[in-house]
Amino acid sequence: MAESNRSDAPPLRGFFDRIGSMISSEPRDRAQLVEILRGAQARELIDPEALTMLEGVLNVAEMQVRDIMVPRAQMEVVRRDATLEEILPEVVASAHSRLPVIVDNRDEVAGILLAKDLLRFSASGAEESFDMQEILRPAVFVPESKRLNVLLKEFRLSRNHMAIVVDEYGGVAGLVTIEDVLEQIVGEIEDEHDVDDYLTQIMQHPGGRYTIKALTPIEEFNAYFQTAYSEEDFDTIGGLLLSRFGHVPRRGEGVVFDGMNFRVLRADNRRLHLVEMRRVGETVPGDSTAS
Repeated sequence: MAESNRSDAPPLRGFFDRIGSMISSEPRDRAQLVEILRGAQARELIDPEALTMLEGVLNVAEMQVRDIMVPRAQMEVVRRDATLEEILPEVVASAHSRLPVIVDNRDEVAGILLAKDLLRFSASGAEESFDMQEILRPAVFVPESKRLNVLLKEFRLSRNHMAIVVDEYGGVAGLVTIEDVLEQIVGEIEDEHDVDDYLTQIMQHPGGRYTIKALTPIEEFNAYFQTAYSEEDFDTIGGLLLSRFGHVPRRGEGVVFDGMNFRVLRADNRRLHLVEMRRVGETVPGDSTAS
């Protein structure tokens, strides 16, 4: 039988052969390995996306849960003694598939509520049979110091997607999800509840209400609302709002300045995504006046 042509080798095998030949000199440390990988990308042996993921894998091995967790103050929770009528709006508004269930305070996490477990109670009259204890899933607790690569392995083996993070004294420090870990490798993962790129930066609604993407350039915001904010100080309206809040706000927080009333519609523990704006005089719950 004729010897197989080298070009018949699977592309994936060829990729790993090239990587193997590049690191055959056995890099002495992580920095040298990253340098080799970046050199490979510069020679177009791997594409930029692959390099980003490879570096992400290396970073995950060194990062701890505390580096990426959603802080305790920004956790969206439901109370164990809440009625179905109280819980449903909270679950819908959060747009999360899982929410921690607390007893009296955030240090007392009774378990995890899966939004899909509420579907059978959506029929008329079903609220009478609702019992939180029956549908509550056990919570998984992890220390702040746990390595992300270890946590990812545990998520995969246990099929859990969320863990409650505790500090050295046993108090709740925050929460972390499998998506938070994966985003350190592949970048931000957007779902159907995320703000889509194709949406208009500024959308006007009836009643003098506007929804504005946080990445809207200051120049565009100025042109639309006839304002004059400095484009040298801030690139986006999100940057301007962060300076006014003084912190990364959570959903529902508001701030008032220069005759405008802003309320956060979408945000994570890193940045703003979407805000609502009304001219002063329109009441928006949760506002705090900025000087």
